[in-house]
Amino acid sequence: MITRRAFAGSLLAPLVAHAAARRLNVLLITVDDLRPQLGCYGDPQVKSPHIDALASSGLVFERAYTQQALCAPSRTALLTGLRPDTTRVYDIVTHFRSTVPDAVTLPQLFKNHGYHSQGFYKVFHLAGFDPGLGNLDDPPSWSEPLYLPQRSVYGPEGEAVLKRAYARFAAEGKKPSYAAIPRSFAFEAPDVPDEALSDGEVAVRAVQALERRRGQPFFLACGFYKPHLPFVAPKRYWDLYREDDLVLPNNQYPPDGAPPWAMVGDTELRTYEGIPKQGPYPEKLKRQVLHGYLASISYADAQVGKVLAALRRLGLEKDTLVVLLGDHGYQVGEHGSWATKQTNFETSVRAPLIVRAPGMKAAGQKSKALVEFVDIYPAIAELCGLRGPSSLEGRSFRPLLDNPALPWKAAAYSQYPRGQRMGRSVTDGRFRYTEWVNRQSTVEGVELYDHDTDPHENVNQAASASMAAARVRMKRLLDDGNWRSFQ
Repeated sequence: MITRRAFAGSLLAPLVAHAAARRLNVLLITVDDLRPQLGCYGDPQVKSPHIDALASSGLVFERAYTQQALCAPSRTALLTGLRPDTTRVYDIVTHFRSTVPDAVTLPQLFKNHGYHSQGFYKVFHLAGFDPGLGNLDDPPSWSEPLYLPQRSVYGPEGEAVLKRAYARFAAEGKKPSYAAIPRSFAFEAPDVPDEALSDGEVAVRAVQALERRRGQPFFLACGFYKPHLPFVAPKRYWDLYREDDLVLPNNQYPPDGAPPWAMVGDTELRTYEGIPKQGPYPEKLKRQVLHGYLASISYADAQVGKVLAALRRLGLEKDTLVVLLGDHGYQVGEHGSWATKQTNFETSVRAPLIVRAPGMKAAGQKSKALVEFVDIYPAIAELCGLRGPSSLEGRSFRPLLDNPALPWKAAAYSQYPRGQRMGRSVTDGRFRYTEWVNRQSTVEGVELYDHDTDPHENVNQAASASMAAARVRMKRLLDDGNWRSFQ
């Protein structure tokens, strides 16, 4: 068993064929709030033909884990190669430059090596469709300013409701904040072309950027906002699904024996028009949530397909490394949480990750190796023949692109703060073990789930005598995480 400490200096594998012999372009595609609910991950409900096609020529990582199931911390870990305890980015308002000002981000590394580094929409965390909240973009990362779409995430009706909500805010003397932001509908199915909404516009602009980049190598990061709330997608994507046929999760309740801090409420969903502010959701609304999420995935999938098609049409595919990921998982009813993440459960921290590299030997295969988001930066750098900063806290998974069954990491780590406590979590591929630690470093709660017998984490077995040995072993793995004090 290779521990996280021992792994740090090991496993440099044979080169992916001729990748280092030339300067590969990089296309990084981030899909907001996308969990591994895709055809290529075995999901029978969703329709995701374009991402599935990418998977058929790339490597699907079945056990990829974010460092924290929230947009800004997850993206910060991905793009800096540093864990949340290092950047101190645990929320959606802290910019990593305030804590690690000299960090060299992934796109910045490529810019520094002569690449044209260009970002579209939500790469680093943005406030989404509310311009008044600003964003956490990082200008030093880009060769030109980040592209932000002019189109709304809402259709015509939703946009009209949003404008009225802002007018009410202004009349009451309020200013939008993360604690109080005007909202419109949670769902909308406008009969409009893809380009009438923000993600469709982004796909068009990304394709245009590819058409312009014919000589200089590029690092192009394309961040799609869907399937993030609000669930707004053109009507034809809603029409792909029959609401009555959708299968809701069968564990719409907290895990038996879990500490209260393990759970999260539906605070975001309840801020939208037409959503009950408290109490249980009716069955029809639950189905609407799932319907909207799936329609939004299919809409995002279509935009991904347009960008990938442009790569082929322009003859860039053979010289471009493609990495597609969701920034974390998502809960759509699991454990009673609707349209949220922000937990350490498997549904929140496990994310899709697909990598396609020219010359890779494992094209069309899947890997069960444990990988973390901090591993993506060093992997992309190595695949392109670059050396990242010595401060990177992940390790390149490049060898897996030739042999996806290689013995790999012993563990993957995630965390989530809950008030005065930090939930520190580890998985070894079978068990998930979480400790809730207060600011005095006292453990106040423990969770242990066995994915062999309880894949949906419905029963906390931390107090079970039959799991004593597993608990001791998983605690050792957790302690090997080199956690820093929770300030």
